[in-house]
Amino acid sequence: MSSLDQFATAKLADLDAKSLRRSLKETRRDGAVHAWRDGRRVLSFCDNDYLNLSQDARVKQAAIAAIQEHGTGSGASRLVTGNHPLYAVLETRLAALKGTEDAIVFGSGYLANIGIVPALVGQGDLILADELAHACLNAGARLSGAKTVHFRHNDLGHLADLLATERAHYRHCLILIDRVYSMDGDLAPVAAISDLATRHDAWLMSDDAHGIGVMPKEDPSLVPLQMGTLSKALGSYGGYLCASAPIVALLRSRARSFVYTTGLPPASVAAAIAALDVIEGDPDWATTPVVRARQFTRLLNLPNAESPIVPVVIGEAAAALAASEQLLAQGFLVTAIRPPTVPAGTARLRITFSAGHSEADVAALAEAVRRVQP
Repeated sequence: MSSLDQFATAKLADLDAKSLRRSLKETRRDGAVHAWRDGRRVLSFCDNDYLNLSQDARVKQAAIAAIQEHGTGSGASRLVTGNHPLYAVLETRLAALKGTEDAIVFGSGYLANIGIVPALVGQGDLILADELAHACLNAGARLSGAKTVHFRHNDLGHLADLLATERAHYRHCLILIDRVYSMDGDLAPVAAISDLATRHDAWLMSDDAHGIGVMPKEDPSLVPLQMGTLSKALGSYGGYLCASAPIVALLRSRARSFVYTTGLPPASVAAAIAALDVIEGDPDWATTPVVRARQFTRLLNLPNAESPIVPVVIGEAAAALAASEQLLAQGFLVTAIRPPTVPAGTARLRITFSAGHSEADVAALAEAVRRVQP
């Protein structure tokens, strides 16, 4: 065995000992809320397709039509040959949805954040990030070279103290938050953070990956940098930033994960446009995932859900894995989330609700979760 293989084997053994090794499970989605796992058809409560639009006939047809007209790939970076006409349509629609002057689409949400942050701040600048901000925001912060300090989750007092003591020592300051936190399902106090940012000449960037399509629209006057994804409630793939025209123009020239990456396939762009059509045509239906999440939290006497995401904290990683397996045996697909994705001692069942789940589905899951909780 080579030294490289020895290194990998030792690392894997350590992960196994801590119940932290990840592995891929073959899963085939079957319609809006069902999936096949280990030869069984189960009810899924673990994906981010909150409006089931990846399975919607209108969205699928739009993707098929785009392939027939534009082919399967964009050909190159959008700045070279990849900017097929659908991009302008999608970016215009996203900007209109978010109330901004312009928008820029990236290959994924991760690519968006690792491109946006370093293009806006660097050495001599300050980043203040919520301690639970998504990993890709933190990756962008590290790549930027800016001084990065984390404030306690949703702690306005801590953020205010950091701005008061640190801001004056740096050229620019960027505040990074999630609008909906992906592992806890709670919301950032956007208006209050925006007020602090304004008072200290800081720029606020919000990751709305889990909010677009299912949560009320953000006020663009509060958040000048509105980032999000096309891969969750929109049922497609990709990331975006909605902002002012000068900011978007700068990113088209300086965001490395935009400049040096092949553009999204036409099918993904067309699917996102069709998804926006569906959402805008039935805004009441788009609220269903939060309604289902709140039904679940009421049944289990949990804090009232603020988004389609509800965590059931188990504690240790091994116990969370066991609870997930017990649910699977009862016909429910619910993923166990373990460190380092969540803090040590807070391994959990991360349960997500969609417009396709019925009240009966939710009630059955609640009863199953009640039985597996330690």
